[in-house]
Amino acid sequence: MARRLALVPTIRAAVLLALAAPVALLLGAVAPGAWIAAPALCAVLLGLILLDALLAGSCEAFHIVVPGDVEVGAPETIVAQAQFARGRRSRAEAVIACDPRLAPGGRLALATVLAKGSARGEREVRPNRRGTARIARAWLRWDGPLGLGARQIAREPDIEVRIWPNVGDVRSPALQTYLRDAQFGLIARRIRGEGTQFEALAEYQPGMDRRRIDWKASARHLHLYAKENETERNNQIVFAFDCGQAMCEPIAGMPRLDRAVTAALTTAYVALKGGDRVSLFGFAARPLLSSPFVAAPRDFHRLQRAAASLDYRSEEPNFTLALASLAGQLQRRSLVVVFSDFTDPTSAELMIESVSRLVSRHLVLFVTMVDEELEAISAERPGDISALSMAVSADLLLRQRALVTRRLRQLGVDVIEAPHHLVGTRLIDAYLAIKRSGALG
Repeated sequence: MARRLALVPTIRAAVLLALAAPVALLLGAVAPGAWIAAPALCAVLLGLILLDALLAGSCEAFHIVVPGDVEVGAPETIVAQAQFARGRRSRAEAVIACDPRLAPGGRLALATVLAKGSARGEREVRPNRRGTARIARAWLRWDGPLGLGARQIAREPDIEVRIWPNVGDVRSPALQTYLRDAQFGLIARRIRGEGTQFEALAEYQPGMDRRRIDWKASARHLHLYAKENETERNNQIVFAFDCGQAMCEPIAGMPRLDRAVTAALTTAYVALKGGDRVSLFGFAARPLLSSPFVAAPRDFHRLQRAAASLDYRSEEPNFTLALASLAGQLQRRSLVVVFSDFTDPTSAELMIESVSRLVSRHLVLFVTMVDEELEAISAERPGDISALSMAVSADLLLRQRALVTRRLRQLGVDVIEAPHHLVGTRLIDAYLAIKRSGALG
């Protein structure tokens, strides 16, 4: 619905009006009797502005085209289209007011191209957070043929854009090719049974799970032998997300939480293809989400919808309550993948205590992202006392992070610490290594 149709001067007209003032002063000083020329010139200019705006013609239709569903961090195009009744135009410009999830500051200017009787503007956006973004208002301004006067119209399209977790890696050709080769390659993978059926005996090697040792066969042969089972299937995989303040901080333009969700959903798809069951768990000061286990790749959209409900919380996570609640829900040994970050020793100590209780029954994989900003500050050569103080503080925080990850490894937790763009592949590699080792059986 149109809210305002206005005739407005352009920047060119404003500059000409501003130049008219010194011209009037000059005329008054040189020829006082010709003072009437200055207001006459301004009147002519105002008349030209009004005439130029009328010659620009009227707008018959103006609307915004935007996809109803987009993915966080994925490029999408917003289009503005306009149809004019008559007249001639020298320039057009479209601007929309939207949610800051779509554009920084909530304002988006579209590069507009004029055609015969129409105008089209488009702009590529990359949503920076999940949720529902609203396009509240849109403006269109088009200049007359002289560029002195313009018309402006405002509309309220009231469009809602749903921003989902990014699953672009799932659709990537590399991953799809890998999954096809794993199932239908030259060496076919045996997937009969539930993944714990005996297949063969092999000589025990350092690093193998001690639970796989066949003590009777080892006693008969006077040598350690381990059982080799078929590929494990029907295992339970739980992705636990810390939705607290630290995980909501942006890294390369996107919150850490969204980076973690993308990596988890990609690994979840691989796990579903491998015959395992996947669930999502989210927490902050209290548990926020606990989705049912999904067992089939065709139900992957349920995981995506569950991940979309993970909210950003400006509060510290309660690891004790969250991981205790998660442990109470799991009835069998599972792989628990915890995505988190830590900024102070106190919260890290509470996290370590909670994880240590979880490790006694389940296999825990801890995932955190490298803080590239801290590393850059620590490595930068300081030029003054302030920079030196920042470098020392950054180095101290990095040492604390290294201490926490070392303590987690001592507890038997597998730790993945990688840059944000490598977390997904590192997580898939770790999952496949655990699956091959039979550590969940």
